[in-house]
Amino acid sequence: MKDLNLLVWITQLGLTVAAPLAGFTLVGLWLRSQFGLGKWVVIVGCAVGFISAVTGLRSTLRMLGDMEARKDQPKPPASFNEHE
Repeated sequence: MKDLNLLVWITQLGLTVAAPLAGFTLVGLWLRSQFGLGKWVVIVGCAVGFISAVTGLRSTLRMLGDMEARKDQPKPPASFNEHE
């Protein structure tokens, strides 16, 4: 189960970084071809995609660090409805 959870987080990390970068670049290319704008719109799309990819990477890594810190803390005692 632990390996599956790690695989999910690695996939999430990859999508968090790759999707914004590719998406904004493709939007910039589409805007250039659709409206005849210059190369600057593709550069702006790449820059915005890179910034959002870095932001997504930071938030995902922060969340992974928080999960790791919580894993070492002891579980609280079970409440009445959680007894098995």
